[in-house]
Amino acid sequence: MNNVLCIGEILIDFICSDINSSIITGGNFKKKAGGAPANVASAICKLGGKASFVGKVGDDAFGVFLKNTLEHNMVDTSMIVLDKNAYTTLAFVSIKSDGERDFVFNRGADELLKYEELDINKIFSNKIIHFGSATALLGGEMKNTYIDIMKKAKAKGIFISFDPNFRDNLWGCRTKEFIELSLACIEIADFVKLSDEELRLITGKENLAEGIESIVKNKIVAVTLGKDGTMISNGKRTEIINSINVTSIDSTGAGDAFVGGVLYKISQLDNPHEICEDFNKLKRIIYFGNKVGAKVCTKLGAISSLPTISEVENKNEDKLELQVE
Repeated sequence: MNNVLCIGEILIDFICSDINSSIITGGNFKKKAGGAPANVASAICKLGGKASFVGKVGDDAFGVFLKNTLEHNMVDTSMIVLDKNAYTTLAFVSIKSDGERDFVFNRGADELLKYEELDINKIFSNKIIHFGSATALLGGEMKNTYIDIMKKAKAKGIFISFDPNFRDNLWGCRTKEFIELSLACIEIADFVKLSDEELRLITGKENLAEGIESIVKNKIVAVTLGKDGTMISNGKRTEIINSINVTSIDSTGAGDAFVGGVLYKISQLDNPHEICEDFNKLKRIIYFGNKVGAKVCTKLGAISSLPTISEVENKNEDKLELQVE
């Protein structure tokens, strides 16, 4: 049995290697495997955990490349569906001098995943299911499949992780719809990862602590703050957990790597739900996730830059010690 199942999009990132260039002016693009939930699954396996991925790609060269990439990273790909009638989803990414990104998406097969195409018993045999939604909630068959699995997993007592992965150029004038769908998923989830911008957008509150308080009931909320660490809450306590200092050249996949690091640690617990009550244990897990995310920022690409467990557990490089009671 795999400990963690990740569902959502998998795609090709064409990353512009001309630093601080726009997609218009950049001339050199490198093909990389990407997609938020695929990144999470790969991060877990790269650290030594077990994870599987559920999604759809085109039955084309890019789709085969993505499937092979996940298999190379020891991810179970038995529930990846190859569609002969659709192309693999593509994303073009340009990187600014501070490591932040701009996206252009060409959506394809990932939106066509149908519930009846999947091995449902295998899906619900997992300890944790992670839902990454950069494109999954946009519409199509994938949206229905995604929400159905989330609701049924909740009813079965499976630990649910959710990351909305908001992209303005994907949702455009549909921001209100994104907020409503995200709030519905947050209500179901046991662990929610948000950026500070996403928290403000979804809750309508500028103050991060107030935003967390409005959604944290009966769950863990983690708000990533880049180099400043992660604000976490279990509804009883709220605290910022430090990260480590790195020189960022590409933040693509850093949030996904953070989630992968956190879920890797939670999956090692006999009962993942217990983490909601042990704040000190939660702090250690979040700190570990911060380090995984920071490591990814030091290299180009999402999956290709994921660290191993030995690279993360190098205590000599920690600049800040985690304090627990």
